[in-house]
Amino acid sequence: MSDTTQTGPMRAADGTPLKKSLARALRRQKLRALMLIAPLLIFILVTFIAPIADMLFRSVENQIVADTLPNTVRALKSWDPETGELPGEPVFAGLAVDLQTAAELKIHTKLGSRLNYESPGISSLFRQSGRKVDDIGKEFQKRFVALHPAWKSGETWAALMGSDEWLEQARGWSRDQGPEPRFRLRKSAANALPRTGEVYLAFARDVQGTGRKAVSAEKPWPVLFTALAQDLGQASPEDIAAIDGPAAPLVQQAAAAISSFEPYSYRDAFIQMDKAWGEIGTWEVIKLYSPRYTPAYFLNAVDLELTPHGIEPAPENERIYLKLFWRTLWMSLLITFCCLALGYPVAWLLANLPSSKSNLLMILVLLPFWTSLLVRTSAWKILLQQQGVINDVLVWLGLIDDANRLVMINNKFGTIVAMTHILLPFMILPLFSVMKTIPPTYLRAAKSLGATPWTAFWRVYFPQSVPGIGAGSILVFILAIGYYITPELVGGTQGVFISNRIAYHISTSLNWGLAAALGSILLAAVLVLYYTYDKIVGIDNVKLG
Repeated sequence: MSDTTQTGPMRAADGTPLKKSLARALRRQKLRALMLIAPLLIFILVTFIAPIADMLFRSVENQIVADTLPNTVRALKSWDPETGELPGEPVFAGLAVDLQTAAELKIHTKLGSRLNYESPGISSLFRQSGRKVDDIGKEFQKRFVALHPAWKSGETWAALMGSDEWLEQARGWSRDQGPEPRFRLRKSAANALPRTGEVYLAFARDVQGTGRKAVSAEKPWPVLFTALAQDLGQASPEDIAAIDGPAAPLVQQAAAAISSFEPYSYRDAFIQMDKAWGEIGTWEVIKLYSPRYTPAYFLNAVDLELTPHGIEPAPENERIYLKLFWRTLWMSLLITFCCLALGYPVAWLLANLPSSKSNLLMILVLLPFWTSLLVRTSAWKILLQQQGVINDVLVWLGLIDDANRLVMINNKFGTIVAMTHILLPFMILPLFSVMKTIPPTYLRAAKSLGATPWTAFWRVYFPQSVPGIGAGSILVFILAIGYYITPELVGGTQGVFISNRIAYHISTSLNWGLAAALGSILLAAVLVLYYTYDKIVGIDNVKLG
């Protein structure tokens, strides 16, 4: 008899180990499942996850200062505001190059707007200085042109800063061939003249971005002469000698003559432009907000502010955000309770009436969805105002005096009434869907066992409707906490939510960082409340029927 006992691992029909074959089949199955959900997953990532991630990033992002004033920020690192003295000449020299470049690129006003959030009035300083700062560059331009007229030519600068490969491509280029070849810096010139290289690279990209002229045909920016004077004053003879290319002799001549230039005070030039440059507070703000990431937006969102002396409370008249957060939370909870108190009886009636009557009432519940939100909110303005319908009826009935009409609009009461009306269907529908699944025989059985109608309802019916209460409450609360149209129209100054301030900073003040911080805190508060609800009630108990 032959021995048929198998030794080694079990194998599939094709001879591969069975374990490996099963793993391969399972992997293919998972890939097929992933491909099926991939469109939905991509949609969620693009429309939900990515915007939230961008909002979280904007709440701490502060790169505009370091990107717009790179030389100034580097020089400011060694300055201590506690000394009570202005920054040294190197800081003002860096600012001369940075601000001129930013003014040419028309981004200096954006920087002013960013710093204006922290120090009101500083935006006008950058705007006005941006108009005058070219005078510094023009002063140095005169000095270089006096050495040799070729300095005012764009071809001279292109020959100095452009690489040999780019120069060769640019010579054979014509507008008919499309965009000019992308500019590339000459390494020897960029190493010896770092500031000049950075500015000329920005100049070349700006010219090529417009597409109107070739780089060599464009008139050089005055800031190039400021940067060149600073670089030549700091470059070693070896670095100057290493510069190659057609314009190398011109640079060597300028480097030999730079020591004969009349001394120039950048500090005096800026203080002459605007006295604010001579104030330590201006430089404190620039240094304080020079890091690429800042907690300032989150501090402002909780009525604190970042100062040179540390974190301090905001001025008394500017502390509004904590009050708005608290108002938003408790009013959203109150609106949710009002919707529950009004919606529960309606949902019970819909679930227990005959279908013919129930369907008619359901149409009335759904009717608000067929009316514009703006129309419904405006209707409440007409009803609640002091000369509105409700006050007129109360005066006609003699319940109130004409001189003492009720103030029911532009306050918390108006917001609660209007939002309860708007969000009520979102409470009724989940309640109705759950109540419809509760057999009416349960109540009859409880009564037959001796329970009173109230005991039968409270001990038998109500516990089975709790999942609908949970679903409706979560839905209404989440909608209420993020509403801003209705509070804006009927809330006045007392009934607005934090979402109104978020919308204001996004669309009006354009302080997107603060809006992102406020939104992030609101999101965190909702998640905390959601987690607390899950621990107390249990999210698994929430059902829609």
